[in-house]
Amino acid sequence: MSTPKFLDVHVLQTLPYSNVNRDDLGSPKSVVYGGAERTRISSQSWKRTVRHQVEENLGDPAVRTRRITGQIAERLVARGWDAKLAENGGRQIVLSAAKGGIKLEKEKEGEPPVTSVLFYLPVSAIDALSDIAAEHREEIAKESAKKSPKAVLPADAIVDVLRSRNATVNLFGRMLAELPSTEVDGAVQFAHAFTTHGTSVEVDFFTAVDDVPKENDRGSGHMNAGQFSTGTFYRYANIDLAGLARNLGGDTDTARELVTEFVRAFLSTVPSGKQNATAAATLPDLAYVAVRSDRPVSFAPAFESAVRGESGFAAASRDRLSEYAGRIGELWWPGTIVTECHTGIDTKPVEHLGDRATGFPTLVETAVAGAYGQVGS
Repeated sequence: MSTPKFLDVHVLQTLPYSNVNRDDLGSPKSVVYGGAERTRISSQSWKRTVRHQVEENLGDPAVRTRRITGQIAERLVARGWDAKLAENGGRQIVLSAAKGGIKLEKEKEGEPPVTSVLFYLPVSAIDALSDIAAEHREEIAKESAKKSPKAVLPADAIVDVLRSRNATVNLFGRMLAELPSTEVDGAVQFAHAFTTHGTSVEVDFFTAVDDVPKENDRGSGHMNAGQFSTGTFYRYANIDLAGLARNLGGDTDTARELVTEFVRAFLSTVPSGKQNATAAATLPDLAYVAVRSDRPVSFAPAFESAVRGESGFAAASRDRLSEYAGRIGELWWPGTIVTECHTGIDTKPVEHLGDRATGFPTLVETAVAGAYGQVGS
């Protein structure tokens, strides 16, 4: 039997009037693909939503922040430190972490400085860094009195903490050029979602009425305009099963759990942008999962020619995906798919996408069993 190496997740999902991921001008992000402009949702946006759900489901939170000095200072103040000394404790952690320290930049007046780079750590790691500072309170206090404080904390102990990982660090990886030994190769590749068809941005002019108007005041209290679009999106991600195993030191049980939670979160989340105004909380129209023994395969080229649906795009996109999967199956080496299955709104099986699962829970169970075998087997 072929060895499972990658797990592909393909999703078609329709979002109604929405703007879940906007650009610097407030418009839905876009991309020109196959000569047609499409609405796009960045991988960073959807990945962040997936990451947070995985962490919530596992009870294993992480934090990505430049405000690590302030986070450490808060914990030291809670231990009874003076606010100024606590801030210097946070500065010392950053100063001592690398040769020459990690650069700090001024934040708003009265707030602790921020680091020039984003740290990505388990929340528990910030507690551990605070412990290191607390153990060296006297040295920090003595150095704080100097005009140009030098690093006085044990670098090895700090770096050991900065190397710590949680579930999502092992899944998505971590890069910190200033401290290469803390870097982790991600096991997940996450594509930008894009509509399978051409789209155009619609402008919504709106007003807000003042509930306490002046006498004879017939105007509005506020006027503005928002930008939105609609569409059926193709979404894709893959997991390097061997890479995840390396990150976990060969812990198959944890790998199974992480893959389960990742696929579940990939299917169930929608980015939060403008959701209070649009409630675009849809579920996938179709999901297809394949465990492969060779390499990951995206089906994005299926939609290089924009879908032109006569009565909507969801069904036409499903047919296009099925047709493309069939062509890839004929073109590629046989036997490279270990397990495949699909499910969706349509109760009839879709050709070329494996067996139809009865629902998303069964889809996830089948995919994970294909990657790691049945539990207890």
